Amino acid sequence: MKINGDRLWASLMELAKIGATEKGGVKRLALTDLDKQGRDLVVGWGKEAGMSITIDQIGNVFMRRDGTNNALPPVMTGSHIDTQPTGGKFDGNYGVLAGLEVVRTLNDLKIKTEAPIEVAFWTNEEGSRFVPVMMGSGVFCGAFSLETAYAAKDVDGKTVGDELERIGYKGPQVPGDHPIGAYFETHIEQGPVLEDADKVIGVVPAVMGLSWYDCVVTGMEAHAGPTPMGLRKDALQVSTRIMQEVVAIANRYPPYGRGTVGMVQVFPNSRNVIPGEVKFSIDLRNVNDELLNTMHEEMLAFIDKTRSESGLKISIERVSYYPPCPFHPECVDAVRSATAKLGYSTMDVVSGAGHDAIYAARLAPAGMIFVPCKDGISHNEIEDAKAEHLEAGCNVLLHAMLERARVV
Repeated sequence: MKINGDRLWASLMELAKIGATEKGGVKRLALTDLDKQGRDLVVGWGKEAGMSITIDQIGNVFMRRDGTNNALPPVMTGSHIDTQPTGGKFDGNYGVLAGLEVVRTLNDLKIKTEAPIEVAFWTNEEGSRFVPVMMGSGVFCGAFSLETAYAAKDVDGKTVGDELERIGYKGPQVPGDHPIGAYFETHIEQGPVLEDADKVIGVVPAVMGLSWYDCVVTGMEAHAGPTPMGLRKDALQVSTRIMQEVVAIANRYPPYGRGTVGMVQVFPNSRNVIPGEVKFSIDLRNVNDELLNTMHEEMLAFIDKTRSESGLKISIERVSYYPPCPFHPECVDAVRSATAKLGYSTMDVVSGAGHDAIYAARLAPAGMIFVPCKDGISHNEIEDAKAEHLEAGCNVLLHAMLERARVV
């Protein structure tokens, strides 16, 4: 049993026209007019496939194909259709349209399932217009309140609540008042591991946890010429010690240790002034809480030591934390067995990025399927994937979902 790969590809290309950029990518930010156009297109396709549509108060959309026993909770798949400002055609969009293609294939083959099948797309997964990220699925699972989400503002001061109302996607259903029997999400990997290993399917046993920090090192501005090296209070030089340690900590805990400094602000940022203050971000990740906490403690200890040795003021604040998310063994096994049945090359790949499946996993058994993307590039207009790989991932999704929904 196989899906129609040409139809899946055509749907992806049709959706990609909405918000298309000159470089071949997509800019379709959450709750904009373009997002409304994308939502309307996908909902229209769902209705054409005979699916009923439910929208909740945060704008999550659920497209349902009935089963023979609608008292059972649905087997759900999905992702998101909002993009980054310089986004690609596949991130999120593939997961939604792969679910739609599963339903279209079941319709073509006149296959009935005992449990209903649903395709979801979640609001503001990217977090590029409104914070927090994964907003729709986060409200759905109770990670934060509807009121908090409604109050979030973009750079122009427009709120989520008002924008949902404006585009017509503030639905009546209370978020979370929607059962899930199992949840699968198929996605481009957004990294280079599968392509490097020449594998078609990534079985995802878990998503890494992450800790984000803001660090500020305060020294003293002074003239770069007259001030001797031994008498300087150089905030940047002290900051670079911490930055190097962030990378060293990650390298001490392979294979999933990650340490990144991605944002740096230097004051006064003048070529002949010794920096007096440096603000920078720290991103630590690993696959389980024990390792992530060890990395956290080692970083704090190093900062304490650096503060003592340098005599400079150093502040560190944890601004975000997402615990590691192991997926349900039965869903992981369903993906693994579907891949084996179809004969695709495979390997386990732990996700380093966040996905809506993290929040869905708090409410129901969940699993993910990865396919390669060219050069591991995502969140970029040149993001690309092979049609045959997208088809393969959708075939795995079809069989994994049928294992849970049961053919009758």
